[in-house]
Amino acid sequence: MRDQAIRYLIVPGWQGSAEDHWQSHWQRVLPGSERLEQHDWLTPRRADWVAALDACIARDTRPTLLIAHSLGCITVAHWAASAPAEHLARLRGALLVAPADVQRARCPAPLQNFAPIARQRLPFPSLLVGSDNDPAASAERARELASDWGSQAVILPAAGHINVQSGHQRWEQGFAYLYRLQTLIEQQARRRA
Repeated sequence: MRDQAIRYLIVPGWQGSAEDHWQSHWQRVLPGSERLEQHDWLTPRRADWVAALDACIARDTRPTLLIAHSLGCITVAHWAASAPAEHLARLRGALLVAPADVQRARCPAPLQNFAPIARQRLPFPSLLVGSDNDPAASAERARELASDWGSQAVILPAAGHINVQSGHQRWEQGFAYLYRLQTLIEQQARRRA
């Protein structure tokens, strides 16, 4: 599992991930990584974002591990609820960081078409990392989403939205959660074997 045969697919949220965002850093340092590009980062449409994710997964047969942030997490959940089985079969797991609660009060208008959030259990292992002071999703809401999606949950103290504004440019500590997810994937694969 932990080799270059795997594709790490970076799934940014609203407005993309700038050059100094941890997702951009991870893309530079993780072998076999690439970024999902969206046609419109500023006024996202759920159907377009989900279709772009599906097309990106469809065009590469390598086993894929998703690394999603914010609205990217919600995109992954919507995609997983309707994706073709042959595309889902390529997924090894998903690291879901600071999911954006698009159903919260005062959610920015461009994100509201992603509501309601898909609540189905994800058909692959996942680890959700949230924060107890994230303005985009409370700790309680992050735990609720993790429970719905069948994800392991980690709630960090005072980490904000786990982005540049909250001081997470390189977020080297985040690799521990990626490795934890990979261990979870390996354990589940052994149980199925």
